[in-house]
Amino acid sequence: MGIYLAFLLTFVLFVANLFYGSVDIPASDIVSILLGKGNENEVWRLILLEMRLPQAVTALLAGAAISVAGLILQTLFANPLAGPEVLGINSGAGLGVALVMLLTNGAVAILGTEYIGYIAILAGAFGGALLIIAIILLLSSLLKNKIFLLVAGVAVSYLTSSVISLVNYFATAEGVHSYLIWGMGSFSAVTLNRLPFFATVTLSMLIASLMMVKPLNVLLLGDAYAHNLGIKIRRVRTVALVITGLLTAVVTAFCGPVAFIGLAVPHIARMILSTNNHNSLLPVTIFMGGTTALLCNLICQLPGDGGLLPLGAVTPLIGAPVILYVILKKM
Repeated sequence: MGIYLAFLLTFVLFVANLFYGSVDIPASDIVSILLGKGNENEVWRLILLEMRLPQAVTALLAGAAISVAGLILQTLFANPLAGPEVLGINSGAGLGVALVMLLTNGAVAILGTEYIGYIAILAGAFGGALLIIAIILLLSSLLKNKIFLLVAGVAVSYLTSSVISLVNYFATAEGVHSYLIWGMGSFSAVTLNRLPFFATVTLSMLIASLMMVKPLNVLLLGDAYAHNLGIKIRRVRTVALVITGLLTAVVTAFCGPVAFIGLAVPHIARMILSTNNHNSLLPVTIFMGGTTALLCNLICQLPGDGGLLPLGAVTPLIGAPVILYVILKKM
């Protein structure tokens, strides 16, 4: 029942993202354009097919990706407060993007329409995310207390923010401007020609995460039990963290920092299902992640008249209350 509800919500919000925007387009014309029928207003067709549709698909995929990353981290660290943003993985990916953008004086942002631009930004984000993951793995072997590990993750996040600030100080005005625009966050950055690349990487990692359902379920029972069942724990964790790193990197690289969704959505999925079984939890997390991101994208459109709210200012409005609820429930 839960997965059908999640799918229905995703579908409704996806359609809402096509029908609602800063430009008022009659519903009948939107249907005609989507069905491929002739429409005299070429501007409306461009807005719908080259702006709203790619933006809605991007929100759907990005929300699913960052939510699955959060679920995997919460399972690996057996901690409900683990997530890409809390453990500093988002910040690490952001640091990689900052180094690429700022040290090239914003040239990579200009090359964004070319595959060399995609690869440079994604490589920087993935490298930064993997660096933070490596640090977390090292700290997890030294710190047995999981609360201390979370505090260490927050400290690493602040450290990367400091490095970004230093790089900003020495960068050119063009580089700083490109990074500031990216840092506001937006699902509209993935244009129609960028969408195939973004979708290919994201979908391949989501499929890979679905193939990890069985070992993730076993890890819930504890390392000793997993080892007795023949699960190679280190290999599973390495593969899961690489998937997490790539999911976080591709979303952060192209959409900017997407906070709280990866932390909050797995808990929303658990509340819907009342289970930790990844056979159903992971698919519902995918749908609910897309649903949450689509809702955030709709809220970003509220000012109208061509104005948009920054994505980074909207996602905490939904994610933070969920996290506060989880913390209070655990007390």
